[in-house]
Amino acid sequence: MTAELAVVTVTYSSGRHLSTFLESLAKATSAPPPRVVIADNGSTDGAPETAAREHDNVTLVHTGGNIGYGGGINRAVAELDPSVEFIAVANPDVEWSPGSLDELLAAARRWPRAGSLGPLIREPDGSVYPSARRVPDLISGAGHAVFGSIWKSNPWTTAYRADNAEPSERSVGWLSGSCLLVRRAAFDSVQGFDSRYFMYMEDVDLGDRLGRAGWLNVYVPGAEVVHTKGHAAGRDPDAMLPAHHRSAYRFQADRHPGVLQAPVRLALRIGLALRSRVAVIAARRSGERHRGASHDQ
Repeated sequence: MTAELAVVTVTYSSGRHLSTFLESLAKATSAPPPRVVIADNGSTDGAPETAAREHDNVTLVHTGGNIGYGGGINRAVAELDPSVEFIAVANPDVEWSPGSLDELLAAARRWPRAGSLGPLIREPDGSVYPSARRVPDLISGAGHAVFGSIWKSNPWTTAYRADNAEPSERSVGWLSGSCLLVRRAAFDSVQGFDSRYFMYMEDVDLGDRLGRAGWLNVYVPGAEVVHTKGHAAGRDPDAMLPAHHRSAYRFQADRHPGVLQAPVRLALRIGLALRSRVAVIAARRSGERHRGASHDQ
């Protein structure tokens, strides 16, 4: 196994997705299979244990509970030898395209100040997910949060998601944490993910902190993966939607500290709490409609 590269992921009853992840990983690089560390946050499906038993390059670490995605990744990275230069961070429901890791590593050589590099991410239907974005400021972040789900083409969401940008190799504000190659020196320099983010926004925060520390976040559309989003998050919208809004508040609150900005933080907290409540109600109604439609069939 190559010492240059290792792969880390976090599982929470990921089921068949983990098998696809590992099988496709074998074709993602022409080098010998990289070491894979799975940090398990409390799976009950036996998939992580099966993976560790069937793959010699897989190490399983039990975190002792559901400590979130960023915390789980940090735990997995702690298992790696310091000599590992690059770490591929990915969700277990990612399917690697052939040569995708080789292309990310080649781009890392082209961009020596790249702290993180992200591939083009496709949805299961083949559409491109906007995984390379600007760091949201207070105005664009609030505009996207308020109008993103009801006015898809609003200017704040368009600017934040960089919807009009061509898929070219370039430096961006942040990259989706669902699949990311990080330079170990950069990741360690900012102490990895902020484990206060249980779920959501941990990748935005990481990209922003890397940028503030002088590193680049580089989008590499020449590398592709497919991501089946939300297999874990979609199970419990009553918990996950408020978690998303709490993370959005934490991100902006950290960047607007002090007594003078307390009114800004208060307004943001109230606005996001209200939006969270509306989103949960909408998710419940949608779930009820789907269940009703299923009964009618």
